[in-house]
Amino acid sequence: MIQALVDYGLFLAKTLTLVLLIGALLMALMRARGRFHVDGDRLEVIDLNGKYRDMARVLKQASLPKKAALKALKEERKARKRRDQAAEGKRRRIFVIDFHGDIKATEVASLRELITCVLMEAEEGDELLVRLENAGGVLAEHGLAASQLARVRGSKVRLTVAVDKVAASGGYLMACVADHIIAAPFAAVGSIGVVMQLPNFHRLLERRGVDFELHAAGEYKRTLTLFGENTDADREKVREQLEDTHRLFKDFIREYRPDVDLGRVATGEYWQGIQALDLGLVDAIKTSDDYLLEAGAEADLYLVAYTAHKRPLERLLAAVQGSVPRAWFGR
Repeated sequence: MIQALVDYGLFLAKTLTLVLLIGALLMALMRARGRFHVDGDRLEVIDLNGKYRDMARVLKQASLPKKAALKALKEERKARKRRDQAAEGKRRRIFVIDFHGDIKATEVASLRELITCVLMEAEEGDELLVRLENAGGVLAEHGLAASQLARVRGSKVRLTVAVDKVAASGGYLMACVADHIIAAPFAAVGSIGVVMQLPNFHRLLERRGVDFELHAAGEYKRTLTLFGENTDADREKVREQLEDTHRLFKDFIREYRPDVDLGRVATGEYWQGIQALDLGLVDAIKTSDDYLLEAGAEADLYLVAYTAHKRPLERLLAAVQGSVPRAWFGR
């Protein structure tokens, strides 16, 4: 009987220990990662300093002798405490946003919410870092994305854009707004041009005996079409519209990067990061990882992400929308 009670006590002790460990782990995760839900939308905030410290701690514990690892961790905590005391508990903050572009810049809906959130919270001296990966796409959507970044440029918050892979065409339209642009050595940058392309099935339909009728009010309500017979006048009008859009593109870049020689770079070509630096399209050669590791010594880093809830029907409509030909910022 006594042995049974002892065994039961040990079982309870082990269970309580396990529960406490799980609780401590969950509390640590909650400190490193904050979430806010409303009506299906989600705002997520990750403490990048804490994430990097956790990764370094795991590596130390795995690669160093136990005493050496404990000593290194203790010294790190002391150094961090000294830094915090020197900053009098107030360090500047860097908010990090990831923007992965597609043809229709579908992440612009989340971008506008995140920028509103950051601008409401950020103070003088804080910074927004946008890790941009965007090869271009539809004009209106990328123009809106660039306008969202312009909201930051016009505020007290410093805007930095990091290009690790590509910021071309509509992607560079967004990047050029930044106070400071960094790029990896072989990132693709530029492609300052405009293109529109579409197939035409008129001759195929004609051979099959299919008539196509298009009725419009307004001389230029429709120019090039998918199924009708296109004329030289239609093509000339489209070329004129593309040139107007290209001119607006160049004017936009000139506003934010006046020292760039647009006659040299606005040809539709793109360059690797090292070349882009020489052309004035970017300000420094550096990956976003190096930038954050260096900044983390004197700033608090927070990765911020926003996910908007969409019903299945909304996702379907978004996928099929845009069948009418439009001007593209394509590579």
